[in-house]
Amino acid sequence: MKRVIKVLEDSLPREVVESPFLDIVSEILRLNEDPNVQGLALDLPESLYSSMVLNAVKPEKDVDGLSSVNLGRLVHGDVYDCLVPPTVCAVMELLEDVGELNACFLGHADAVVFGSTKPDDVPVSWVKPGATIIHCAHGLLSAKYLYFSEEHNYGQQNNPAAEKTVGSLAVAMRMQNMVKNMERWIQSQQHRKWDLHCLKLQPLSPVPSDIEISRAQSPKAVDVLAKEIGLLTDEIEIYGQTKAKVRLSLLERLKDQPDGKYVLVAGITPTPLGEGKSTVTVGLVQALTAHLNINSFACLRQPSQGPTFGVKGGAAGGGYAQVIPMEEFNLHLTGDIHAITAANNLLAAAIDARILHENTQSDKLHYLKQISHFIALLELTDPETLTEEEISRFVRLDIDPSTITWQRVVDTNDRFLRKITVGQANTEKGFVRQAQFDIAVASEIMAILALTTSLQDMKERLGKMVVANDQKGEPVTAEDLGVTGALAVLMKDAIKPTLMQTLEGTPVFVHAGPFANIAHGNSSVLADKIALKLVGENGFVVTEAGFGADIGMEKFFNIKCRASGLVPSVVVLVATVRALKMHGGGPNVTAGAPLKKEYTEENLQLVADGCCNLQKQIQITQLFGVPVVVALNVFKTDSPAEVDLVCKIAKESGAFDAVPCNHWSAGGRGAIKLAQAVEKAANQKNSFKYLYSLELPIVEKIRIIAQKVYGAQDIELSPVAQSQVDRYTRQGFGNLPICMAKTHLSLSHQPERKGVPTGFILPISEVRASIGAGFIYPLVGTMSTMPGLPTRPCFYDIDLDPITEQVKGLF
Repeated sequence: MKRVIKVLEDSLPREVVESPFLDIVSEILRLNEDPNVQGLALDLPESLYSSMVLNAVKPEKDVDGLSSVNLGRLVHGDVYDCLVPPTVCAVMELLEDVGELNACFLGHADAVVFGSTKPDDVPVSWVKPGATIIHCAHGLLSAKYLYFSEEHNYGQQNNPAAEKTVGSLAVAMRMQNMVKNMERWIQSQQHRKWDLHCLKLQPLSPVPSDIEISRAQSPKAVDVLAKEIGLLTDEIEIYGQTKAKVRLSLLERLKDQPDGKYVLVAGITPTPLGEGKSTVTVGLVQALTAHLNINSFACLRQPSQGPTFGVKGGAAGGGYAQVIPMEEFNLHLTGDIHAITAANNLLAAAIDARILHENTQSDKLHYLKQISHFIALLELTDPETLTEEEISRFVRLDIDPSTITWQRVVDTNDRFLRKITVGQANTEKGFVRQAQFDIAVASEIMAILALTTSLQDMKERLGKMVVANDQKGEPVTAEDLGVTGALAVLMKDAIKPTLMQTLEGTPVFVHAGPFANIAHGNSSVLADKIALKLVGENGFVVTEAGFGADIGMEKFFNIKCRASGLVPSVVVLVATVRALKMHGGGPNVTAGAPLKKEYTEENLQLVADGCCNLQKQIQITQLFGVPVVVALNVFKTDSPAEVDLVCKIAKESGAFDAVPCNHWSAGGRGAIKLAQAVEKAANQKNSFKYLYSLELPIVEKIRIIAQKVYGAQDIELSPVAQSQVDRYTRQGFGNLPICMAKTHLSLSHQPERKGVPTGFILPISEVRASIGAGFIYPLVGTMSTMPGLPTRPCFYDIDLDPITEQVKGLF
């Protein structure tokens, strides 16, 4: 591993050396942040040495060992964590040459060390004749090893050893310190065993609200958590006390480290209330790490403001299995969704502006206003050589407004933005067109964030995004609009995963948040890749797919695993007695309304009938050749007989194991059996395979998903959908995977059809393309990309205490 060690003296021009302290400190701070500099040594004029200058050097780069932190460690005997100053090392080396010493009082000492810059100020009568005098000055090369003669004066002539200097020896010792620093740095780059201190839980009964539980726990400072799991100081960017971005440089540092085991949490077809996949994910990693002492990481999506203030609520888990602080998790986090909104809407503005300017300006004028861009784009040396035809070809994209697929976004459930009209102001000169808003997390940029593998890869994907067709039917991309670089700038921080923690102090990555019934519904590839390196070969990374296994899991395998190259070890399939009763014929479950008695009283027949959905989801998992463990998320209204029945049917239906879980009320301790089952399943034979070949035609890939996963008899494409498929195939996009956009409330396209519907024809109303993200997405039936607010949204309960600034009513 090649690294350059820069000495500060070589980096400072003369005018800086002669300038005030602050200029020198500024230069030191710059070198502190340079990842190629592993050691700093100061050789400055004596007048410039001060505590400000010495302490400006990072302790881990302080080769001279003179910072207060280093000296403090030295005083306390922390020899491993500090460096002995080179001059001190040199003095100790020289004192060994003197032999046995008498060092009782100055007048009787065999050797005297002068730290003063004025040794002549010490009366000669204080020094024993024949004593060895070692004079240490600030400058290493000026320090001398002297001999005090019997004539009571300082000299060197009678002692051959006096030819040595402390300075030259100290320089050698400094180089030793440089080597030690580099050795420590190299060692720090290797994967280290976690030194994780988990937080204790004291679960209460009845279980308090999520926010009360979150506030009752004191989270670790995020820099402490980062150090415990082996992250280096320069690999994190701290946001407040409990959140930090993790830099992608870690992947290069740990590229030779074997990955851990990869676990996906999916679910059966849920009720509108959700069945607790996030809670299971968090409970599982708390059990693995805090109770079984196995390194594990949870990788979750960032929740959208839509459900947070709408119907469902947050996505931080719940009860004693959640990410903390939960209000920070659910509100803004580190601003990734805002970055996506900004980038998405910049591109939308660029499209309409380009159409306006092309339609209202001559080619020549348009070219002259953008001449610098075109010179760079075309690598022109003489712009005057272009013909009018060439100018027209380069300045005119000729976007067909009727083919624009790129919409504006906002992270709020605003049904009245589902259809809008843009361009009505007089300044837009009559260029009016119908458009719409989508929810921000439905943006293709969010899908790209979740699937990208590097900053370079993200930039390339952003440039490939197709926003419309031109008048000839050819695709127009973000790169054609010249906006790729600006989009990458807006997204440069969002690409870094956010580090948080569970209630028991175990690590969590929160990153990306694509909707599962519109996009692929999984957290980011980068978060998974980084976590797999950090947990080590025997550790576990647990990530969650949105909604049922027929949606989120299918897309995880066919889209995300293709992008990442990662192979899953186990699927955890979450089920609840409540959802199974619904699939068995129970009454409708509505968010905000009390549950009917069928869901609060024992009913074994409803449970048995509803297990058909669980069996179907197990079969879907088996299509991909991955072992499946069923996690039954137990509610207090579930009877022991109902729980036993579900577990029995699950195991008879091919699940490796089926385990009841009580993590919501007990934390990680309530998911220990699940963790043990997952650990065993991860050691089983894995024959993972994709559901379809990318070489198949688009329609055939859609049909395979509809028949094998949903259980449809066949598919039916509308004329619009068929023409879109034909166009994408002609444009060369036919070899992309499929991302089905359909309701999550049924295996079919009809939300009211529960259990396992059969014999239905799956209607495909439209087929759209996310070329930058790298998938084709068919819309099954009518599918809204902008949710609406319910009659009684969650925001009614949310408030802020103006005195304490505490959030109220957030779940």
